[in-house]
Amino acid sequence: MNAQKLIDKIGFNVIQGRVTAEDEGFDEGLEGQPAVTELVTRALEEKIDPKKIVLDALTASMETVGEKFDKGEYLIPDMLASAECVGAAMDILGPHLVDAGIESKGKIVLATVKGDLHDIGKNIVGIMFKGAGFEVTDLGSDVSSERIADELERTGAEYLGLSALLTTTMWEMKEVIEALKSAGIRDQIRVLIGGAPTSESFAQEIGADVHCRDAFQAIDVLREMKK
Repeated sequence: MNAQKLIDKIGFNVIQGRVTAEDEGFDEGLEGQPAVTELVTRALEEKIDPKKIVLDALTASMETVGEKFDKGEYLIPDMLASAECVGAAMDILGPHLVDAGIESKGKIVLATVKGDLHDIGKNIVGIMFKGAGFEVTDLGSDVSSERIADELERTGAEYLGLSALLTTTMWEMKEVIEALKSAGIRDQIRVLIGGAPTSESFAQEIGADVHCRDAFQAIDVLREMKK
C-alpha cells in the first residue's frame, strides 16, 4: 500500500470512529478490517513521516468530523468516537514525534472546574490539542482553583482551558482566575473557557481571555494566539 493510500485509510477510519479492527464503524462491513491503531502502526513501519500522519490523516479528518458536527450529521458521541481514534493514534505516535524533533506548539492545562463532573467536551478538546501538537496536562473534573494554579506554575504552561456544564459551577471559573491573580501568574496565562452555559459575554465578565463554543474553535483560537 502506498503512503498516500495508507494516510487516506487512517483518516477514513478516524471519521468512522474505529480505533481497532474489532470496531464496527458507522458504515457497514468494516468490522475485522484494520482500523486506526493497526494502520498507524503500519504507517510507522513503512517509514511514513509521523508529522505527515498527524497533519494529513488525523488533523484533516477531525476537520471533516467538525464539519459533520456543525451540519448535524454527527452528534457528540460520534465526535467523541473520532476523537478517541485520534487519542489512540497520538499514544502510538508520541515517541516518534519526539524522535523526529517536532517542536511543541505550547503547553496547556485543562480542567473541569470544582463541583462539575462533566468532562466529555474537555476530553475531546484535549485529544484535539494533542493532535495539533500541543503538550496537554488534563487535570480531570471537579478540580479546585488552587490545584489549577499550582499545576500552571509547575508545568510553566502558557494556556489554561476551563470547562463547566452547569450554571451552578461555571462561576468557579472566576474563582480560578482570582487564584491566578493571587499567585501572581494571571498575566502569563491565556485563559480559554467553554461549556454549554458559558458565552463570550460571560468570558468578559469573569476576566477570561476567550470563549470557545467547541473543540474546533478552540484549536483555531490557539493557532491565532501562536501567530
